[in-house]
Amino acid sequence: MSDHDRVPSVVRLRGLKRSFTQGGETIEVLRGIDLDVRPGEIVALLGPSGSGKSTLLQAVGLLEGGFAGNIEIAGIETAQLSGDERTAVRRDHLGFVYQFHHLLPDFNATENVVLPQLVVGKRAAAAQQRAHDLLIALGLGHRLTHRPSQLSGGEQQRVAVARALANRPALVLADEPTGNLDEATANRVLDEFLKLVREEGSAAIVATHNERLALRMDRVLRLHEGLLA
Repeated sequence: MSDHDRVPSVVRLRGLKRSFTQGGETIEVLRGIDLDVRPGEIVALLGPSGSGKSTLLQAVGLLEGGFAGNIEIAGIETAQLSGDERTAVRRDHLGFVYQFHHLLPDFNATENVVLPQLVVGKRAAAAQQRAHDLLIALGLGHRLTHRPSQLSGGEQQRVAVARALANRPALVLADEPTGNLDEATANRVLDEFLKLVREEGSAAIVATHNERLALRMDRVLRLHEGLLA
């Protein structure tokens, strides 16, 4: 066994299933997913719209119930956790980036990155310094006090990336993080996202339908008919 194989997985899924009933018919979206993601590994989850990528990320993010199988995050088996305990796992171990940035419109770029740090008890001065460091690393040193409405789409998404990494998560879950951007901006944002995630030492699962973008990550998994290949 190599040293790499001895490192505990950040994510460990076994037999993950999810089905929905629609019009009296059962639709199996996930049909028994097994997955391990190692610390620091960036995994692309590739598949067309409707293939179940978002459903899989929701499972890993502990964002909804109704799943069968085992979900382990940062060594924590989640099946029997209470709602508050699941929230604590999300808060302490996970970061999220969505296709739409979901920034708080009444707060500036720095404040949007500071707030999740205050939630976990970080001192305000340290949280602000961390926010500045991340935003500057993402090329937003001149936008620290701008509100979302004053930022371009690419800049807003960079702020969302900084927010996701603010609490140094073990795992970042990104659902089509560049899907709402033009190609040139998408490439720049993805470059900065991958560079910063690697520098921070986080693992990431990035859902995308873009094979060209997926191939820039450490590993590509294809979701097809409810199974990974």
